[in-house]
Amino acid sequence: MIQNNIHLRISFLKPLGIILPIFILVFFQACKPSDESKEKADSSTVIKNELTLLNDEIAAKPSRADLYFKRAEIFLQKNNTKQAFDDISKAVLLDSTKEEYYMLLADISFKGLLIQKSLDAFARVIQLNPGSLQGHLKLSELLLYLKAYDKCLEQANEVLKINKNTAKAYFIKGFAYKETGDTSKALSSFQTSVEIDADYYDAYIQLGNIEAKRKHPVALQYYNNALRLQPGSTEALYNRGLLYQNMGQLEKAGDDYNRILKIDRMYSSAYFNLGYIDLAYKNDYTSAINHFTDAIRANNQYVEAFYNRGVAFELSGNNNAAIKDYREALKIVPTYKLAVEKLRKLSAKK
Repeated sequence: MIQNNIHLRISFLKPLGIILPIFILVFFQACKPSDESKEKADSSTVIKNELTLLNDEIAAKPSRADLYFKRAEIFLQKNNTKQAFDDISKAVLLDSTKEEYYMLLADISFKGLLIQKSLDAFARVIQLNPGSLQGHLKLSELLLYLKAYDKCLEQANEVLKINKNTAKAYFIKGFAYKETGDTSKALSSFQTSVEIDADYYDAYIQLGNIEAKRKHPVALQYYNNALRLQPGSTEALYNRGLLYQNMGQLEKAGDDYNRILKIDRMYSSAYFNLGYIDLAYKNDYTSAINHFTDAIRANNQYVEAFYNRGVAFELSGNNNAAIKDYREALKIVPTYKLAVEKLRKLSAKK
């Protein structure tokens, strides 16, 4: 599916003025740097050799559309979008009958943010082959990205006419329904996705998110399924940790946040939530301050961490440090009402 690295933020406030955790979906994947570097080096050598051979062939046979197509694929693999686009454009100019050429043109155009060209290319794919499952499926993804939900659903339904067991089509429909506020249809579509494909990680995450928002305990089962598929997913661990936290199971929440930090030491929201648990539930101000400090070290624009650290300082009797943190919060967000109110109250005490 077309990804644009989605971040979902839901803020909660308590009467005391302490800011609850922000719900953030972020996915990082652990890897072994040495193995990854070797694989990249080997792959780079192979690509370089293939590119050299193709350059020679194109120089000898400049009217061969398939050669430009192959070179465009390599340029796309190298993230050289401009040359990839130039080559695939040449390929379709030489031969306008190949479905796969237009599919690649659509992908490259989207990556280069040439959205209309991408839409036109998908339209050409479907014109050449009305039964193209991938053409309809990728077009539905693009329309979802463009928030053209009705047209997105139309294309996803075209996919299901071709193959009713296409899990991704149901996933796309679920996302479109979710975005338009139809929670029941979203749940139904995501559930159908995992019925067809029991290893559909993204569908489990979406199911968990919807049920967690509705405070339904079945969300835990969905996050557990996601973690079964990707045990190192900080996204699933964070969402499950937040669910545990909202259910009052603070020890389990802390375990998930600490697992995240073993994978990614700069995951600021995990530090923040650990700090919040210390502050709001345990009255352990020293530990809370340390966790909020770590959150700020990981993200120096984390306004909620500055504010909550200020609350912790204030509750521990260090008003000067609290004032400093509230002022730092206001440097980041000058209209931050909670910090303004705290500063006003502390100034009145002097």
